[in-house]
Order: sequence, then C-alpha cells, then structure tokens
Amino acid sequence: MSARVGVGGIFIECNHFTAQLADRAAFERSEWLAGEALLAKDTGVIGGMLSVLRDLGCEPVPLFYASACPSGAVEVAVYDELKNELLRRLSDAGKLDGVLLCLHGAGAAVNAPDLEGDLAGAVRARVGESIPIVGTLDLHAHVTSKMLMQTDALLAWETYPHEDAFETGERGARGMTEILAGRLKPVMALAKVPVLVSAIHGQTKPPGPFADVMQEAKRLEGEGAVFSVNPILVHPYLNMPDMGGGVLVVANDDESGAVSLAKRLAKRYWEKRVELQPETVSPADAVRRGLQAKGGPVLLVETADCCGGGASGDSVHTLRALLAEAPGQAAIVPVVDPGAAQVAHSAGLGQAIRLRLGHQLDPQWGDPVEVEGVVTKLSDGAFVYRGGIWDGRAGDMGPTAVVAVGPIQIVISGNATYDWMTEQYDLLDLSPADCKFVVAKNPMNYQQAYAGMMKAVYVLDTPGPTPANTNALPYTAMSSGWFPAEPEHTIDEPEVLVSRRRKLRTTP
Repeated sequence: MSARVGVGGIFIECNHFTAQLADRAAFERSEWLAGEALLAKDTGVIGGMLSVLRDLGCEPVPLFYASACPSGAVEVAVYDELKNELLRRLSDAGKLDGVLLCLHGAGAAVNAPDLEGDLAGAVRARVGESIPIVGTLDLHAHVTSKMLMQTDALLAWETYPHEDAFETGERGARGMTEILAGRLKPVMALAKVPVLVSAIHGQTKPPGPFADVMQEAKRLEGEGAVFSVNPILVHPYLNMPDMGGGVLVVANDDESGAVSLAKRLAKRYWEKRVELQPETVSPADAVRRGLQAKGGPVLLVETADCCGGGASGDSVHTLRALLAEAPGQAAIVPVVDPGAAQVAHSAGLGQAIRLRLGHQLDPQWGDPVEVEGVVTKLSDGAFVYRGGIWDGRAGDMGPTAVVAVGPIQIVISGNATYDWMTEQYDLLDLSPADCKFVVAKNPMNYQQAYAGMMKAVYVLDTPGPTPANTNALPYTAMSSGWFPAEPEHTIDEPEVLVSRRRKLRTTP
C-alpha cells in the first residue's frame, strides 16, 4: 500500500488540582521531535506506528511530536506553540492519505481543558472531512465527545503498568491501513459509568477488578465485526464534566454490536467499583505497622504525591512520620525541591546542612519540615528509562542530592520525574533492598519495581493532588451521583456515545 500518513501528537497527562503548570522546559526535558528526529524514533507509540507503516509500504510523514512528564495544565503560550507547530508542519506536508496522532487522553491546557479534543479538531479542520484520523490513547484517558467527533478511530493501551506503548502504536497504524484499504469502516461506541477511583487496583494482570474487565474485552476482540475493545480507567485528577471509566469499542460497520458490547462491559466495570476503591492508613500508622513486619523493605505508598499523575513530588508527610516514628531505621524518601537540591550542591559532599524541605512547589498540601543531615551523594540527575512508555529515553531529575538524616536517605531532586522501575535510585547507587522503609510515590509501578523484594505495602492517606481516595478532592465540574462520593448511587443502563462517520449521537 502506497499511502502517505502523517505522524505526530502531543502527549501529557495533566492534573487540575496542582498549582504547577507545564512550561516549555517540561517538554524540552522530554521529547520535542520533528523531521528526521521523529522518523528515527524506534520505541514507544511513535516507534510502533512507524514500524508498521514502513512494513506495509506506506510513507510515514513526520509532523511534530512532544511529550512531557505529567504535570498541571499546559501553559497557554506553550500549548499554542505546540499546536501551531504541528499544524504548520501538517500544512507543509503536502497531500496526506491519513493522520496518526499519539495522544494521552487526559491532557489539559489552560486555554483548552480538553486538549486532545481541541487538537484533533484543529487537525480535522486542516485536513478536511475525507482524511481519516486515528489516535492512540493511554487507558487513563478522559474520552470526550469532541475526541470521538474529530477522529475515525481511537485505540487505548492494554496494560497497566504500561508495557505496550510500541504495540499500541502498531495497532493504531494497522487500524489506519485497514481504513485506507477499505476493509475497516469504523464505528465507535463509548459507554461510561460515573466511577472516579485511583489507579491502586487498576492493574491489567490478574487478579484484580480492572484486569477482569480487560481480559474479557480482549477475549472478544476480533470476534465478528469487533475490531478493538478498550477498557478505560479514567485519570481521576481532572476537574471536567462527565468523567468516568468504561469501555470504548471500535467495530467494523456494526453499530448495534458496538453499542451492545460497550454497554455490557461498562456495566461489568460498574459492578467492580467497590473493589477498585483502596483502603488507606495514615503515615504514622503505616510506619508503626511496618516496624512489626519482619525484614524490609516495607513500601509506604504516598500516591497523593505522584509525579506520574501530575503532582509536584514535594510532599514530606511520610518523611515527617518516619522521623517521628522510626528515626533509627534505614529508609529512602524522594522529595522534589530544587532549592534544597541547590543548597546541597553548594555545600558539597560530606557537609552537614540544615534544610527547610518540601511543600515549596505546591504549598497548598502541607508545611515544610526542618531537617539536619549530611550530603552523601550529588548528581546531575540524568538517567535512562528501562522499559515502559519511555523505554530508552533520557530522564532528567535536574541537580540531585542525597541527604542522610541518620539512616534515612532523602533523595532531593530538582525536577519531577516519572517512576518506572528504580532507575533514579540506581543512578545514585542506593539499595532499597537494604532498607526497612521505602517511600513510593506512585500507585502502581512500585509493584513491579519491588517485586520479590517488598515485605509489606501500605497505601497512605495523605493530602495531595493525586490521592488514593478521590473524595479528598474539591471537584466542581462533576455533577452529583458518582462513586465513591455517593456510594449508594445506582445506575440502570449506561449511556453510550456513538460516532459513525464522525456523526455523534447518544443512545440510552
């Protein structure tokens, strides 16, 4: 097949409950790709797209692609620059047969709360109605009606922890080539239910409530006219109307089949809502319980300060509990605090310093803690991810220091970074296996990073923009009747949004 397919996108997961905004530097630290640099990408979603297009004899046309670590909403000027760069290169690309967009689905800009819907709409306006647009999404997407209206097909990742970015790019490219060959006439059916839970129990490998839905979805894929079935565990840290999890089905010219399947699986997701809600304990209680566990490390999961969900990473709630309850126990605690990192670098290795640490970037969630310690390690914070969505890509913690307060090692970095395995600690030659406690600021990836090592796990109840319990957040855009805010709320049948030839309607 000789087809010219444009490839690009903007990929970021955003959080409306943090004071931080995503600036240009956040994207420059991650990926800012065009031209040959984009075509050279051989990992992640973009790499998967390019691989299939080339294998099938298509010409991939590089547009523009930018990604960043999760953050608050994207600054107005930055989003305008990103969007205009993609549109400019789209205009300069010549005649295209299709456009592939690598998106997250939970992006937000200050001037475009539905970033993906806005971007897809701008691309649609530029290429016209006859050119197919296929997008790939994270399975934590907030899929909106505008996203459905402006694209021909949307396909989401199938794994969490995210291990199938490349494969999802391949699936998106195959969907595009099937559309161009006339073999796929996509109908999208999205069934949502009002469930806003954290990702603590959102793993896709069994056992688990979301894994049950995912397994059934993938079993049905390929049967009859079913092209793709995409369970969605929505990113709950947006403040947007009509949020919820559910299932997005892409079928081949079979609207009734797509609607029926989406509705059936969304009801199954709704039935799992209580299982999806985690139990939490206070940091002090978790430390006291951990002291009773034999050996270590004991994982203290402070998911409310998850950089991978848009938090700043500057919380010291768990550090304060460790200092009070277990000051003599070996521990590793990450804190993002560029000012403190600079103080440590200025002091130098082996120097004793006093710091007012934490809650400097997003102070609404707590107060700093005063610590005295010794600078034991210094680094420029540059590391490389091993696997996952950013496999092989450089990570940048910025100036980073380890400050030891007795046996407690505080990893102070200048930039927030996504946690995949233990790459940040490996860079600093830190050994979690030798610690009694390790603070993990993510809701899921700690399970693989410390598999076979952790002796106990406690999910913490702390203030922050990415809490394990979403009841802690001040939603203003959500209407009433969502779980877990109203645990007794019931639904009869989920509504289904149907997009057929980009004409949208709602079916009960």
